[in-house]
Amino acid sequence: MSEHEGDAAPVENGEAEEVAAPVVERVLDPQSALREVLKQALRHGGVVRGLRECAKALDRREARICVLASSCDEQGYINLVHALCKSHNILLMKVPDGKKLGEWAGLCKLDKDAKPRKVVGCSCVVIKEFGKQTEELSYLLDHLKSNQ
Repeated sequence: MSEHEGDAAPVENGEAEEVAAPVVERVLDPQSALREVLKQALRHGGVVRGLRECAKALDRREARICVLASSCDEQGYINLVHALCKSHNILLMKVPDGKKLGEWAGLCKLDKDAKPRKVVGCSCVVIKEFGKQTEELSYLLDHLKSNQ
């Protein structure tokens, strides 16, 4: 090792040189915004999973957003969720894959590298409490209101 390896870069005039971090602009889409909103709601305990719990939350008007997997093939299940959302004016969003929805809702084990393992599929998730207001939440709410 050299004597300067690992040290800060040489500085002139005794002032440290600051390197500005590059600004990475994220492009928001509904799926990535939903993933972040679900992550935030999980931290605050505001996520309900499964038909029975979701139906209760929808019926009590506790739900803010309902997420339904398009891969669900039980027509009665789909009709129940649609009817409850429509009658109580709750925002409804569809996602293409139940496994991804289960992963986002925390229905999986994480290995030592924080990669999801043993993901359980989920057909319906309800968000009752968002947690803090974020850019993703604003985008998602605007997207859902414009598409209803």
